[in-house]
Amino acid sequence: MTKKPRKKRQLTEEQRQELRERLEKAREAKQPAEGLSINEDIRNLPDTDPFSPKRVRGWIRNTQLKLKSMKSWKNSTDSKQKAAYFIEEAYLANLQNYLRTGIYMDCRWGAERQHRVSHKCVAMAYHKDGTPKRSVGVWYPDINGVYTLEMQLEDNGMRPVPKSEKRASTKRRQTKNAG
Repeated sequence: MTKKPRKKRQLTEEQRQELRERLEKAREAKQPAEGLSINEDIRNLPDTDPFSPKRVRGWIRNTQLKLKSMKSWKNSTDSKQKAAYFIEEAYLANLQNYLRTGIYMDCRWGAERQHRVSHKCVAMAYHKDGTPKRSVGVWYPDINGVYTLEMQLEDNGMRPVPKSEKRASTKRRQTKNAG
């Protein structure tokens, strides 16, 4: 059984123009306004900002290309390859989520995930005796810097152990265990 060819619809020039206008109007309605998919909190960040939408879009393109090249790793028997693929996939999802919500959820940032996110204290917490609660690696406004391990040891009344002493004590333990 053969199909009959469909007859071409005959339209006047007025009808064609009307259809063109309707199609153009529908296409305009379908396209989102510029920057609509980007959260308003980050929409106006300058391009020099490390987390500007323009830079993050570049990271997204880079990650998508990387994922395409790693596609076979998704079902790999090598656990390291599989893990690397899923890490990149999660990073891509986090970047896209950042553009939508304005909340950065990953602990790394950059085109190759080369930088670590550092934390900043915005509201201080205190112990019952009035001393501030602190975590190592967090930036605090009262000290205008990052709280380090040495600061923590000093606050707790301990002295930092020099690297030379650490090596010597490790060697002593190794010789005791060997003998």
